[in-house]
Amino acid sequence: MKKVFKTILNTIPRPILIRASYFVRPILAVALKGDRFTDPIDGKSFQTFLPYGYGTQRNNVLSPSTLSLERHRLLWLYLKNETEFFSKQLKVLHFAPEQAFYKRFRAQKNLEYTTTDLESPLADVKADICNLPFSDDSYDVIFCNHVLEHIPDDTKAMQELFRVLKPGGMAILQIPQDLSRQETFEDHSITDKAERAKIFGQYDHVRIYGRDYFDKLRSIGFKVNAVDYTAKLSNEEVEKYCLAKGELLPVCFK
Repeated sequence: MKKVFKTILNTIPRPILIRASYFVRPILAVALKGDRFTDPIDGKSFQTFLPYGYGTQRNNVLSPSTLSLERHRLLWLYLKNETEFFSKQLKVLHFAPEQAFYKRFRAQKNLEYTTTDLESPLADVKADICNLPFSDDSYDVIFCNHVLEHIPDDTKAMQELFRVLKPGGMAILQIPQDLSRQETFEDHSITDKAERAKIFGQYDHVRIYGRDYFDKLRSIGFKVNAVDYTAKLSNEEVEKYCLAKGELLPVCFK
């Protein structure tokens, strides 16, 4: 199964994978049903989760029902337990919207919800993150998760995110991060897909973020909280929801 998943992830374009998943999810959810692990996003339980990863695959991380990964489930729990996201009237901008969230956020009556991306079929607005077509101080909440590692000029992208966020607004800007690395590494001369996958972990990534990621966000103007939300959960909950213990949520404010 690992080999099949790796081949699919590395050969089929993301927009096609998104469309195909609508047909695959119900079959997987039935086949893997059990009571060992639970996806907190929809409350469904399974005997096992699926493996996932472009390079080295991680076992037991992809939910069969929502297709959420560890980072999605962590974000959901944080929003649900620590914020007013599900009750307060909010204007929300969501970059490269994840399937695990898209329909649920769209259905929330308290949200004025806009999605944006250059390629995703789920995007309301096709836009370049480095040149956004939105006014200053427009959004109460911005989600931009696992996007910045794809952007050559991430400084410009961060400046645009800060510009369109309202004063007092919250932006959650998750990225794949190597916490053992102090400084972010990037080399724009590396253009070969196989070499990028080897060095950056994925063929379409252009850098590996280190612990200095939070300082860079602060230099843009954000107030940044590096939230280790798994530290507030029991070990049993971390295992039950298949979370990555110690993963940090970059919760940013303007």
